[in-house]
Amino acid sequence: MPGQDDIIARIERFKESRGGGVVVEGRKGGYTLLLEETGAPIARLKPVDQGGRMRVLYWSYRERWDDVGPFGGIILPLDKALEFVAREPLFWNWA
Repeated sequence: MPGQDDIIARIERFKESRGGGVVVEGRKGGYTLLLEETGAPIARLKPVDQGGRMRVLYWSYRERWDDVGPFGGIILPLDKALEFVAREPLFWNWA
């Protein structure tokens, strides 16, 4: 399994390839993506296994991290999780 520094570096490379504007922080066993300009929460990625798959969470109207979708959330490899966050408007509601 990649280490925390490796995962943060991969997220940093992804965000730079998209023009930046996002800050990533390693927190409580996961990774929080925040809008650089305001600090607004965008997404949270939590590792679920040794293979590098991530549970994707969004900042909900209840002002907490919630699973995307009604059936236990979405779990994707890191690269696919980042693509998902980048293209889905749900993550940018608070931004």
